[in-house]
Amino acid sequence: MGIRNRTSVADFLLLGLSEPPEQQPLLFGLFLGMYLVTVLGNLLIVLAIGSDQHLHTPMYFFLANLSFIDTCFSCTIVPKVLVNIHTQRHTISHTGCLVQMYFFMALALLDDFLLAVMAYDRYVAICLPLHYTTIMCPQRCLLLVAASWLCAHLLAFSLTLLMSQFSFCASHSIPHFFCDVLPLLKLACSDTHIFQVTMLTEAVLSGIIPLTCVLVSYAHIIYTILRVPSAGGKHKVFSTCGSHLSVVTLFYGTLFLVYFQSPSSYSADTGMMASVVYTMVTPMLNPFIYSLRNRDMKGALWRLFGWGRSSTQ
Repeated sequence: MGIRNRTSVADFLLLGLSEPPEQQPLLFGLFLGMYLVTVLGNLLIVLAIGSDQHLHTPMYFFLANLSFIDTCFSCTIVPKVLVNIHTQRHTISHTGCLVQMYFFMALALLDDFLLAVMAYDRYVAICLPLHYTTIMCPQRCLLLVAASWLCAHLLAFSLTLLMSQFSFCASHSIPHFFCDVLPLLKLACSDTHIFQVTMLTEAVLSGIIPLTCVLVSYAHIIYTILRVPSAGGKHKVFSTCGSHLSVVTLFYGTLFLVYFQSPSSYSADTGMMASVVYTMVTPMLNPFIYSLRNRDMKGALWRLFGWGRSSTQ
């Protein structure tokens, strides 16, 4: 039977967010607005940090990288969603699907690793302030970012390579708005045991270990904060870490909701709603979270536009 004939797989059909038809213009306008805000906001963060000498520090170096990655992350998913909604053609080629899955995984892993690096940076700054410039020297910062890029792309490539070997069943309909791993896995007719073991191993390496790094770093930070005698000092330290904690909670909360479950128990509706949060909402909110409560960032943005020398609000 042709049900297992992979040669017939020319296109996949992305059915997520395709119904009901009367809501398509609303979704298009909403996602387009979120996409433009995401790209503009994150690029402004990168430009402000790059153009302001006061922000050439490890913390803002990592933030500029995070903003650039969030821009690329959004560009990997949202333009295809907008084209599908506008044209009402929800197809994507087999190759295009694998390419989208690869960049989605690589950039999501990069976000994951960078959030852990940023937590470590805050730990050193708050708990080991006298050694901060020595530990977080420019060479080490570059090494941490380069290692994050390399590991993320290697892990994403290994899963994409395994997925490219699969045969797919007669139905090529993906109940999602982009080529995510779990929906594709449910369509595979091939033996997926090796893939699932690899994916679980990578989930531990790229999920549990960075999250543990974040939790341990903030456990030390909280312990240090509680020993600060003045309320003003505590508030200053909390305000420094609050933005990062907000982003970490949004990012890990939605990822755990989707990916830390078996493929057999995967819920398309739950996965799609959580995916909207971490592919569109979180990248859009990050510039606001990091800039609105940060006097240095607000000052850099003002200077970028030539509106004033600094922000004192």
